[in-house]
Amino acid sequence: MKEMVPQFYERLLRLLRWRLWIIEKLRPSPWQETLCWAAVAGVLGAGAALVFRGGVDLIHSLLTGTTEGMVDSFRELAWWQRLAIPAVGGLMAGLVLLFGKRLHRGESSTDYMEAILIGSGQLPVRASLVKSTAAMFSIASGGSIGREGPLVQLAAVAASWLGRWRNMSAPQLRLLVACGAAAGIASAYNAPIAGSFFVAEIILGTIAMESLGPLAVAAVAATLTMRALSSAHTLYAVPTFTLHSLWEIGPFVMLGLLAGTVAPFFLRSLRTVEGWFARTRLPVPARLALGGLVVGGVAVWVPEVCGNGYSVVVAILNGQLVWTALALVLVCKWAATAASFGSGAPGGVFTPTLFVGASLGYLFGYAVHEVWPLGAVDPRAFALVGMGALLAAASHAPVMAIIMLFEMTLSYDIIMPLMLSSVIAYYTARGLEHESLYSAALQKKAAEAPEAVRLPGVVADLARPQAAPVQLTARFEEIARLFLQSRHEEIYVTTPEGRFAGAISLHDIKPYLSDSAVAAHVIAGDLLRDDVPAVSMAAPLAEALRSFAQHAGQTLPAVEPDTGRLAGVLVKNDLLLALLEGRGVPGHLATANAG
Repeated sequence: MKEMVPQFYERLLRLLRWRLWIIEKLRPSPWQETLCWAAVAGVLGAGAALVFRGGVDLIHSLLTGTTEGMVDSFRELAWWQRLAIPAVGGLMAGLVLLFGKRLHRGESSTDYMEAILIGSGQLPVRASLVKSTAAMFSIASGGSIGREGPLVQLAAVAASWLGRWRNMSAPQLRLLVACGAAAGIASAYNAPIAGSFFVAEIILGTIAMESLGPLAVAAVAATLTMRALSSAHTLYAVPTFTLHSLWEIGPFVMLGLLAGTVAPFFLRSLRTVEGWFARTRLPVPARLALGGLVVGGVAVWVPEVCGNGYSVVVAILNGQLVWTALALVLVCKWAATAASFGSGAPGGVFTPTLFVGASLGYLFGYAVHEVWPLGAVDPRAFALVGMGALLAAASHAPVMAIIMLFEMTLSYDIIMPLMLSSVIAYYTARGLEHESLYSAALQKKAAEAPEAVRLPGVVADLARPQAAPVQLTARFEEIARLFLQSRHEEIYVTTPEGRFAGAISLHDIKPYLSDSAVAAHVIAGDLLRDDVPAVSMAAPLAEALRSFAQHAGQTLPAVEPDTGRLAGVLVKNDLLLALLEGRGVPGHLATANAG
């Protein structure tokens, strides 16, 4: 039995030596760990996107009897099938939502923006799956709605599940859900940079590297996964566009003004029709079926309104539609999108917005070309710029719109007019109306947010529960076991009364790792360092920030204000993320962080 003790200590010390070597050589910081988990979230998001797309294709083939694209399949259907299939799809989507409530009764909201902005980052899995399944039926049956909404939702849910599994703090979990949303956009449009800026510019409202870095990693991981597991490619394969003459700058400026004027009316029309459907007070299945019936009625004459409009946009950018037919398709697509959105069909309006922008740009460019050929040599270039301009005006995110259009087309020569028109459209739309494609939902969620989910301003609301500390008399075996179980480089020591006495660093035990005989006689009091500052649970975050500035470690002990008893641990990464979010933090802290 005496021989077993040295063997046990040798194994224990060998494991500690390996961990210390990894920390000293590789030095993984909390931010590096965040980037790793962001990459995992990106891969999960891409996997969810592939599963969703497969489900949509399967349901579409069952409803239409063909595996062709949405518009092509509806062109081959009889008139009564064009009328009935969207209505049936809407009815089925409504039934899924209605009966799905029994599966997720009592769960929180599925809104990923709410989870990122005002929530704890937790998204309910069952409710999100129900909503995404309903979206499959709406989209597969020809609803005039985009796929990006459920793709982002599923990717965000996967990231939220990952963060909960890793027991991440609320600030870390919110950031990981944001990474999932970026992965969803990247998976939908094969545009990792735009996916990153979509979340940073629209949802987070900041492009600080502490948030943009993980978003970019997640988006890139999602894009690479999509390319490895599917036939993902540049979304819009278009001819090379160029600025033929400086005279074209004037019409491009006018296009920006036009897009900025049309975008608010486009958004108002969607909300107006939504109000009409709400006033009918029909049950959800009947309301969605009615919206599908409207789309089907339009599709009887103009099947191009079915789906998100991707194939029609490709035809526009390649000059395959005459202007008279395009004008009719634009009006009908606008009405069909309003019907799908207004009825509450789950999905997105991001891609339909691109459709309206492409149609508007092409018609404007064609009109200019007919009057003044030198001012619009190639109307198709105006279609491409119109997509970015209307998206910038509708989303109030011009940087994201410019990057997305470039990534989706890889047409570099059009960048200058695209930037000019998008910025002009953005400021024009802001001058007419402050509401954007997402601001109404964000303002509603912010108004409904309970006080409890606001970002705290004291240590107690950010402190994590402390893993069992050791007492002054703890032996080396217990200390070693805790280091092997802990993710941090410090463990805390308490008195028999539970008061904080000091800390032991992983580096402090290095001299004892080569001699098991000596280590067997070492106790916590021999290794204790009493120069680690403790922060009160009632202390403001500003005080905690100053304490971290004087301490090189990644954690600080949080103690009860009156007794000094160890109550938890404050992680620097959580504090930095909290200050970056800037919600509920005292004004001087938010200002300092912004600077």
